[in-house]
Amino acid sequence: MTSFSHMLLTVTAGEGGSSLIKFITAGGLIGYLIILLSILAVVLAVVHALQIRRTQLIPELQVEFLSRALGAGRAEESLEFCLLPPNDSFLTRVLAPGLTRYLKSPFGAFEIKTAIEDAGTEQTERLYRSTDGLFVIGSIAPLLGLLGTVWGMIGAFDTVSAGAVNDSAYYEQLAANISLALITTMQGLIVAIPCVILCSYFRNRIDAIAADAGNELDQLAMLLESAGAPGAAATPSATPAAQGASAGGRARPARPASQNGNDT
Repeated sequence: MTSFSHMLLTVTAGEGGSSLIKFITAGGLIGYLIILLSILAVVLAVVHALQIRRTQLIPELQVEFLSRALGAGRAEESLEFCLLPPNDSFLTRVLAPGLTRYLKSPFGAFEIKTAIEDAGTEQTERLYRSTDGLFVIGSIAPLLGLLGTVWGMIGAFDTVSAGAVNDSAYYEQLAANISLALITTMQGLIVAIPCVILCSYFRNRIDAIAADAGNELDQLAMLLESAGAPGAAATPSATPAAQGASAGGRARPARPASQNGNDT
């Protein structure tokens, strides 16, 4: 136990790289597994930090283009823009199903918001699932540390039962087993705590970005509805009488037919 405390002090004080290496390698096979998990966690954290950003998921240039296009009623052009692979983003993946429903369904004007909400829920859950790697690492690391603790304690008790008390090798082996038990527990906690914190942080960021995307999509849907793109012909204002009124001022009323079938 004294040797383990001394090792921790030397690592904390930064008295040399050899003590840190000794601390890392003292965990044995389980310690190496925990270190591999920590490297994987760092990679996942960097990837999520780069991908889960508003500028990445809701690009401002895409919002501006779609606002202009939908404001002008160009729904088909907007759908083609959303389906282009270079324009793939959270915004376009959510908007594309709504525009598809709007253009292809006879009741698309009433279903566009429902389609957007369903796609938004699906894409948000997809982002949640991308953070499951950090959550799994944060759950496995302390379990591996506990496994190392049990392994080390078993070795310690085997040493106690089989060793000679007056033998110096007895104390060395006993200290090594106890050190293994404590080091793996500490390594597991060092990896697990940041993973849980980062997982919670990224999921909160996903919620915030999804809320911002919902506001942007509502604005785009309102622009499309006000523009009266395809589907406006099915509304009462698009009847022939109304079209005649808009083209020539007042629509001419139909001439009534006489009872005898001839003009009076």
